[in-house]
Amino acid sequence: MIDVNDLRKGVTFEYDGALYRVLNYEHHKPGRGNATIRIKAYNLRTGANIEKTFQSGDRVQDARLDFHNVQYLYNDGDLYYFMDLDTYEQPAVSKTVLGDMALYLKENMEVKLTFYQGEPLDVELPTSVDLAVTRAEVAVRGDTATGVTKKVTVETGLEVTVPNFVVEGDVIRVDTRTGGYVTRV
Repeated sequence: MIDVNDLRKGVTFEYDGALYRVLNYEHHKPGRGNATIRIKAYNLRTGANIEKTFQSGDRVQDARLDFHNVQYLYNDGDLYYFMDLDTYEQPAVSKTVLGDMALYLKENMEVKLTFYQGEPLDVELPTSVDLAVTRAEVAVRGDTATGVTKKVTVETGLEVTVPNFVVEGDVIRVDTRTGGYVTRV
């Protein structure tokens, strides 16, 4: 059990049978009475966000997570297969668990997979990934008075807003936290 005062951003805990990761933490101490702790948390199994207020001194169950370095192998539509670099086991993660993170996965990419009691829950991506542009709109001549941007589609199906000079066949670096263009590689 951990005290709710220790629920900082990124801490994972169990509450009412569900597993949560803290997204935001606020500590409020009114003039009189007990302090309250307000958190915003993300349910790791369902993807739902909750806001919860605890009284100072309350306790929640801490969760012990296992982290494994894995290599992304392939997907078969709904399941994404990874290979553990230490044990060579091949855990499968459903598309619903990955969500939008699946759009950043390339074959042979190394990522960190989070397990809770043998169940894969989350993938930690690198901060940026290099992806090849497969489709790009044609630039319009004379349309360069301001910082003109356009949408391109990369090899994984992700759409990224890029500067006008990026063409089909270029490799671009994409920030996995924001989904934004970083640079041409």
